[in-house]
Amino acid sequence: MKNKISRKKFLENISLMGTVAALTPFSLQAATVYRQEKKIKVGVIGCGSVSTQYLPHLSRSPHVELVSACDIKPDRAKSQAEKYGIPFHYDHIDKMLAGEPFDLFVNLTNMQEHYHLNKQAIQSGKHVWSEKPLANTYKQGAELLRLSKAQGVRLWGAPAVVNSPQFAFMSKAVQEGKLGKIAAAHGHYGHEGPNWSAFFFEELGGSMPDLAVYNLATLSGLLGPVKSVTAMLNIITPSRTTDDKGPIKVEAEDNAMILMEHENGALSHVQSGFNYFDPYGHEGKGQERPTISLWGTEGNMHLIGYDWAPSGVDMATKNDPKTQRHVEDPGTYVWQEGASVIAECLATGKEPLINVEHSLHVLEIIEAARKSQKSGKRIALESRFTWPIIK
Repeated sequence: MKNKISRKKFLENISLMGTVAALTPFSLQAATVYRQEKKIKVGVIGCGSVSTQYLPHLSRSPHVELVSACDIKPDRAKSQAEKYGIPFHYDHIDKMLAGEPFDLFVNLTNMQEHYHLNKQAIQSGKHVWSEKPLANTYKQGAELLRLSKAQGVRLWGAPAVVNSPQFAFMSKAVQEGKLGKIAAAHGHYGHEGPNWSAFFFEELGGSMPDLAVYNLATLSGLLGPVKSVTAMLNIITPSRTTDDKGPIKVEAEDNAMILMEHENGALSHVQSGFNYFDPYGHEGKGQERPTISLWGTEGNMHLIGYDWAPSGVDMATKNDPKTQRHVEDPGTYVWQEGASVIAECLATGKEPLINVEHSLHVLEIIEAARKSQKSGKRIALESRFTWPIIK
């Protein structure tokens, strides 16, 4: 393959975005409350690529005590534990859950492993923050939610796109009617594919749970619940070469077009894939064009940069037809902040903007897209979530 993205290059580039970011700000009142409480003890499972972004952020949080690291490759767990001063490391989840006690289970493993690992953690009485998706089917995700309620613990899933100030601005503009009646919206995110691990291309992997999931969360978060989905999915590149398994056959879609009908009548569309030449690559550095667009009867609005790394919002309305740039400062928001924000909320009692019902809704959209491709039909959704997210 030409122009592949190496794991080393990805980590070098994306670290420039994340390592300089501060934590989500908290009020003086919340800080006062926190000083009277213990830190949230955190155990992290999965010490591969994503952990290199999560662990620096977690290690700087005033609300976090990193207790344990776990990976089926013992050397990775040991290395990350030594690097970030984590006192305990394990090579299996059973040992981790039976070992040093902790409060919040942070799951950064391969997406195919999320459901059974999250279930085991919940059964052990742990709160769970999971990288996307939190399960592999909507039925599995709903089961995890029921189980968490029965166990008296909380469950959350990535992505954290609703935390950005750009999302807040766009949501407020929609709710205030600045665009009039929303008719249509579009999102896109694609590159040439992550070659460092085969799981992206194996069954239940694919560009939807890896890439489209961000746009699906953003558009449903802005426009409200989706009531039906129509999609076309296929495989453009039938074989790949990955760092961990060498040559492999691609089993999961690497090209996706997803059309959504929202309950408010708006139609939105997301395209994603692992076959897009994109000079910004996986890390998205330098992307200054819109990747999310909304059109309404009174105006249009466009998110500049990726929704996981936004750099502004362009908006034009009938009352102010010249396009204006807004919210150029991303503030403290970074895509890898989710677990840190959840730890803060557990410590202070704040309720996060991220909620599990929204994560489950996005998961059902992905599953519905697969069903639509298989059947050639429009698929109705069962799930809903409280909307608007930002009131």
